[in-house]
Parts: sequence; C-alpha cells; structure tokens
Amino acid sequence: MSPQFNIPKTQVAAIVETTDAPLKVVRDHPVKQASELEPGECLVELEYSGVCHTDLHARNGDWPIQAKLPLIGGHEGVGRIVAIGEHTQTSPVKVGDRVGIKWLAYSCLDCEPCRKGLEQSCLNGRYSGFTVDGTFSQYVVSWVTHVTPIPESLQSADAASILCAGVTVYRAIKYSNTHIGDWIVLPGAGGGLGHLAIQYAVAMGLRVVAVAPHADTGAEKKELCLKLGAEKWIDFRETKDLVKDIVDATDGLGAHAAVVTAANGQAYAQAIDYLRMGGTLMVVGLPARASLSADIFFTVTKSISIVGSYVGNRQDAREALDIAARGKVKVHFVLKPLSELSKTYEGLAEGTIVGRVVLNMKE
Repeated sequence: MSPQFNIPKTQVAAIVETTDAPLKVVRDHPVKQASELEPGECLVELEYSGVCHTDLHARNGDWPIQAKLPLIGGHEGVGRIVAIGEHTQTSPVKVGDRVGIKWLAYSCLDCEPCRKGLEQSCLNGRYSGFTVDGTFSQYVVSWVTHVTPIPESLQSADAASILCAGVTVYRAIKYSNTHIGDWIVLPGAGGGLGHLAIQYAVAMGLRVVAVAPHADTGAEKKELCLKLGAEKWIDFRETKDLVKDIVDATDGLGAHAAVVTAANGQAYAQAIDYLRMGGTLMVVGLPARASLSADIFFTVTKSISIVGSYVGNRQDAREALDIAARGKVKVHFVLKPLSELSKTYEGLAEGTIVGRVVLNMKE
C-alpha cells in the first residue's frame, strides 16, 4: 500500500518576477494538490536542489531564448513523490519513491529527436526552471516518465548536482571519441561542471589536463582539480602560450579531445590548435552571447570533429548517477538555505564559487 502524505496548501518558493527585479522569496506560493494533477504528472516534495549557471541565465534573461515569467528556477532537485495524477497508466515510479528532477522535465518520446535518443532536444520539450516551474520551491510538479530514480546508496544532497552538471559532462565525455589512456582537456575545470568532468574522465580511464580560463583561476581551484585526478593544471593567467603548454603536456601531439564547460566564447577559440589529428571538440558551456570560432583549414586538415552536447537523456542520467553511487564521482558542494539564492547567483556571476552550491529545501 502506498504511503500517505499530507500536502500543504502553500509553500516557500523563490520567484523571478521580471529580469530586472530582485529575486523574491515568498512563503505563500500555492502547492498543486493531488486532485489537480493531470494523468502522468507527479508531485515531488523536495529535499535539496542544486544551483546551476543556467539558472543565472534564466534569471537574467540573457540567452537567445527567454524563460517564462514569472518563474521558479532550478532543475537539480531531489525529493520524494507524494502524489501521482489519477488515471496515470503504467507509471515507472510510485508514491514514496525518491527521485530526481532534471533540466528536461518532459519530452514527447515520439518526435524524431526523441526516437533517436535525443530526448533533450525534443520538439515538444519542457524544461525545469525555464519553460515550467522548477526546483527552487518545496514542491514541484513533474512527469512520471521523466523523473529519475535515485540509487539507494547515494545521499540526496550528493545526488542533486549530478542531475544536470554530472549528466552534462558525463554525456559529453561519453561521446568524445576517446579511449582509455587518451588525453582530454577540460577548460573550466575548476567550476561546477568542470570538477565533475575531471572525475568522470578519470573514472573512464582518461588522462586529464585541467585548464583554468578567466574566473576559474586560483590556488583553491588548482588544488581541487589536482586532488580529483587531473595530471596537469594550466592557468591562463600564468601561461605565456596556452596552446604550447597543452601540446607539451599531451606527449607533444596535442589532446585527443576537449570538453569545454567554460561559459565564455574565448575558451573555444584555441581548441582546434591544441587538439591532435583526429581530435574531438565537445561544445558544452553556454555563454550568453558568443560565436564558435574555428580555423577551417586546420579543422579540415587535422580531421577535427566538433560536436555539440546538450545535457543528456534519461539513460545518460541513470548512468551518471550509477557511477556516482559507486563512489567514482563526488560532488564538492556547500549547503545553503533557499534564502541564500541571490548571493549564490552573485558568486556564479563573479566566478568565486568552487564546486557547487546545493540548497537545503527543508530549512
């Protein structure tokens, strides 16, 4: 018999009313009741929510596509299902299950991208904390086919950032055409995505060069990257020739792949130069406004592949969580209450956050 939960009428939530207004934390935001859920929907009581750079872009409205307003941001939530809509058929989850809420809140599973495994690029997709309300609230509505079961051995706070940051870098490395013993360069290695990319790369048998562009510099980030398994650390403020230093560090031939998680266009500009013949550039970090610059001559003559990688599908999420549950990947985070979200956004904008911030939604 399914457990019974008392669902309140109101909740605490952080709301973006307009892009030029201060973030507002309210205590009387309505909670969708069990009787109001549509078939296929579920209500999740959240325990924790990670904070992602994407949330800052949604809050600022500085992407080429705009988030809905007013908006409850957030897309790295972990909690328990407290209700499922009536007449939901063949649900893969049940009331009481601990699940994760991801960036991809819903996909139709029937359009061509979905059928080909690109659910995250669904023509009818809905996105948590962007086109539908997300996880910066105590309760969130999602869909039973898209919430992700959390492995029993993984603590909820540890799982939160795997649901976006972890999935994103895991998929990018998975499709980077690399093999055990290959060199992979990670610009942005000291950030939220980057520190997880190091661990996934090491777990997959790759040799890591951690590169710190712009805001990712600093002794604390260098120490973290080397501790996590990077063999080389290169700081753009200290190097006189970034390309040469990377090539020298990778057997004099260049890296087999680069996964750029830095959210600035400049981090992509030199990748073609330091990749070896047949190398792969994985385009991951999303600057607000930037173009991808690549030397066409050397892209062709070096047989370079340039691949865009956008979060991950439902299978990628399960795989990324499984690796973390087996102790191969650990999110380095600090716990904060929801009331600290505005200050967290400031830290993201300034590049001062090491690792990740996770919000305790019970406080």
